[in-house]
Amino acid sequence: MTDSFSSTAGAASLPESPFVDRLGVQLMSAEDGASEVMLPLLPEHMNTWDVAHGGVTMTLADVALAMAARSLAGDGVGVVTVEMKVNFMQPGRGELRATARVLHRSTTMAYCEGEIRDSEGHFVAKALGTFKYMRRLAVGRDVTRQRLRSDPSAKPGPSDG
Repeated sequence: MTDSFSSTAGAASLPESPFVDRLGVQLMSAEDGASEVMLPLLPEHMNTWDVAHGGVTMTLADVALAMAARSLAGDGVGVVTVEMKVNFMQPGRGELRATARVLHRSTTMAYCEGEIRDSEGHFVAKALGTFKYMRRLAVGRDVTRQRLRSDPSAKPGPSDG
């Protein structure tokens, strides 16, 4: 989740994410609670059977669902995945396209569904996910500084670095 945007190729831009950028995911559209993302499969995306690795397919689904949810959020608000389920129907080959839509939204959460198809139109996977709307939060050492600013008696926790 981030508020800055990268210039990844496609009709629109994805929020900056080194992992998603490295995969080569392209955002085609994200508006009014719906999104479409695309990934041309490369050799490094394949498993031992030379089809899309399940983790790549799940990541593409996660990005599509999150972008559908984000399309309904205001500036400075992102989403984090709370829960996600993916059913794999058949292997993905060529290019994967994920479409997603928000089924229900509350003030703090969005419940989304999506599907992934390959370049031949084969149904590769179905995904359902719940996303929490959040403002960008401090991480690492910034968490300690943020806590100390808001509560002078706050002490860093074991994972605050």
